[in-house]
Amino acid sequence: MIGLKDIETSRMRISPYIHKTPLTYSQSFSDLTGKDIYLKFENLQKTGSFKIRGAMNYISQLKDKEINGIVTASAGNHAQGVAYAGKLFNFKTIIVMPENTPLIKIVATKSYGAYVILHGKIYDESYSYAKSIAEDEKMEFIPAFDDERIIAGQGTIGLEVLEDLEDIDAVIVPVGGGGLSAGICIAIKEKNPKIKVYGVQSVAFPYFYEKFKNTKVKNKPSQTIAEGIAVKKTGEITYSILEKYLDDVFVVDEEKIAQAILLFLERAKTLVEGAGATTLAVLLEHGSFIPEKKIVLILSGGNIDVTLLSKIIEYGLIETGRLVHMIVKVPDLPGHLSKVINVISEEKANIITIHQDPSLPLFPKIESTVEFTLETKNPDQIRRIFDKIRRIGYDVEILEKGGLKKSE
Repeated sequence: MIGLKDIETSRMRISPYIHKTPLTYSQSFSDLTGKDIYLKFENLQKTGSFKIRGAMNYISQLKDKEINGIVTASAGNHAQGVAYAGKLFNFKTIIVMPENTPLIKIVATKSYGAYVILHGKIYDESYSYAKSIAEDEKMEFIPAFDDERIIAGQGTIGLEVLEDLEDIDAVIVPVGGGGLSAGICIAIKEKNPKIKVYGVQSVAFPYFYEKFKNTKVKNKPSQTIAEGIAVKKTGEITYSILEKYLDDVFVVDEEKIAQAILLFLERAKTLVEGAGATTLAVLLEHGSFIPEKKIVLILSGGNIDVTLLSKIIEYGLIETGRLVHMIVKVPDLPGHLSKVINVISEEKANIITIHQDPSLPLFPKIESTVEFTLETKNPDQIRRIFDKIRRIGYDVEILEKGGLKKSE
């Protein structure tokens, strides 16, 4: 098993090629959570995530090795980290990505000089194809997480944290394949075993949580906005490290992740991807189970597909009660719709959209279904609007829109 010395050596090796990212105190999140919150901004790292650390540590050690280049499989941050390091050390670089990879990620990876191959409907198929290329072409396959050189590179984040802020009580880190969390665990725990290290996963991909806790999560969503940690199997090396060092692990739901992304945008003025935002989400959802006061959140990356960002923001607005889609049934007669609008006006909510679906013209006018999107202040205001509409005799309920389900 790798140790602190390996991580310290890795830091000396990669420090000329990466940023030492900022670690700053957040008054806003400290007030919000009742703790002293510090943010480690790996979303400001080169290529937009921590992944460059492990990739650089691995690839920089290949310069004297007889290979025809490097290859890996990834649809996101690892791809960009490998592509960047490959270009820096003049290696031919091939990245195999699933066929449904968003165009923006393909373009970003190509911008670092890599040759991109789209193969397979899922990551596992891309992975198998990349491994076959490595074997056939005598190229070096660069693993995403389950490798000691990768883990040591990611662990350099822990050294930076302790260098800037020694007297911390806990660190919260996302867990996917486990490379980041394992590296940070070694760096933190071998420097100061008293510091707690907590992991967090999305409820859609809780596979490390299930193994660590010996339990099963029911009704998992099929997708997650924290795609950076959407991994079905933690690595063998990483699991052995986490089993030894990790103090606890939590799962968070999609709405809390979206809320956290929105809070980072509004309060910290920084864009954090879903995986990184889970570290704040866990305090929003499970803060009472984390008793420590002085806490560092690892913001693992900031690479969000811009086509999804508006939906993520909508998630966050709905979760915080600042946006609501509702449907009201009113008699299809003059004056009834205006009563509903008057209620909204009295409560000083803002109507963003309104759509009326009247009765079919060939039939007697009986009832209209009216859809509203309202900009609101908080959940209490939404409840007041619903109560007033019902008191004047109309049915009203939350409208599920865009696959987003939110109960009143």
